[in-house]
Amino acid sequence: MKKFVIGECPICSHDLHVTKLKCGNCETEIAGAFQLSKFNYLSKENLYFIELFIKNKGNIKQLEKELNVSYPTVKKMLEEAIVNLGYTVTEDEDEAKRNDILQKIAEGKIKPDEALKLLK
Repeated sequence: MKKFVIGECPICSHDLHVTKLKCGNCETEIAGAFQLSKFNYLSKENLYFIELFIKNKGNIKQLEKELNVSYPTVKKMLEEAIVNLGYTVTEDEDEAKRNDILQKIAEGKIKPDEALKLLK
């Protein structure tokens, strides 16, 4: 059974530190202080999303289909992964407006023809 490295203590939620590495073939052991990747601190959900994002070459339409979710949901998942990797998400005013309109369509608050008028 595969065991994944966890980056957070299950008891107190502080960062864990790798102090020993061992070769599964020859049993060589190396002790020290080893740095974990940013990816070790991500949730399983974030890692799965990033894996699919790479598999689909960043194509959000493909992600929508594969995850069976809406465009705004994919964008939200992407932004969550970006933030959890330690980066800041910035969006311009136009993109925020488009996302708001798409969300309203998804929620059934406006019709697609109304959205087209708003986007022009």
